[in-house]
Amino acid sequence: MNRVFRLLLILFSVATGALFLYSAYTKLFPTIQAFEYNIAGNVGVTHIIAAIAARFFIGLEAGLGIMITSHFFGRRNWVLKLAFAMVAVFSVYLIWLWVKMGNNVNCGCFGGGIFMSPSTSLIKNAIILGVLGVLIRYHKGFSFDYVNAIPLINILCLIVLAFLQFPVFTHYKFKFDKLYADSTYAPKQDLKNGKHIVAFVSRSCSHCRKAASIMHNMKQKNPTLPFYMVVAGTDTAFYTFWQETHAQDIPWSLLPEKTFMEYTGGEFPQILWLNDGKVEANTTYPELDQKVIEDWMKAPNP
Repeated sequence: MNRVFRLLLILFSVATGALFLYSAYTKLFPTIQAFEYNIAGNVGVTHIIAAIAARFFIGLEAGLGIMITSHFFGRRNWVLKLAFAMVAVFSVYLIWLWVKMGNNVNCGCFGGGIFMSPSTSLIKNAIILGVLGVLIRYHKGFSFDYVNAIPLINILCLIVLAFLQFPVFTHYKFKFDKLYADSTYAPKQDLKNGKHIVAFVSRSCSHCRKAASIMHNMKQKNPTLPFYMVVAGTDTAFYTFWQETHAQDIPWSLLPEKTFMEYTGGEFPQILWLNDGKVEANTTYPELDQKVIEDWMKAPNP
């Protein structure tokens, strides 16, 4: 085997592994919820199954990516063969998705960050399968006594890490009783039905102001975004809060300090994604992504 071909195999391995890693990364950021919603919406499974599947496949994909990039293929190249089988199974899923929902849907191969139709993704997968086939046939990687242990432990650790770092969020019924208990402070719209993103913010909190500013900017681009703010804090901070955030276009209502602290536990901002009264997510403001929110709004309830 000449040097040029060896170099080509190395480049193929690094590029393929990097693509697996990038794919795992885009499913995690800006938020893993986008991938969860994609699985639940396209496959029609419950939230808990979608959440478990999302973390499993992200961990598996990341583990395979690291091992392929590092040329740890295991005996008889089982790592490459596992990657080949996974891509092949996903390709069958893409064909099913294409037939069921058409070609104008996001297959979720790169999470919510990059839109990819089933047909485009099938072309991508065909290229990956071809490259993996060449690597399985001609590239051997490292070979030593514990060559199987390293990739196996790495892949299992990455799968476990995906669950530990991004715990499965269990949907729960939001307790509206205290929020609507006093007509003076009750929200000006019905948050019990439909989809709403409710942010508990304090006027004197710098992070809350950043959250309000982000929501305002998104609202400017898409006025239909269902933001609502439950506001607390001192009256002296009222003017500077609006001056800094320009978030007056977001519906809001005040909440007494004591009740606000009972809802937030003293940690704010808290941004709750409500769907017919159920909390589907509790995110931080850096995780707010306009496209993810718009996809969530359009997604049917499983």
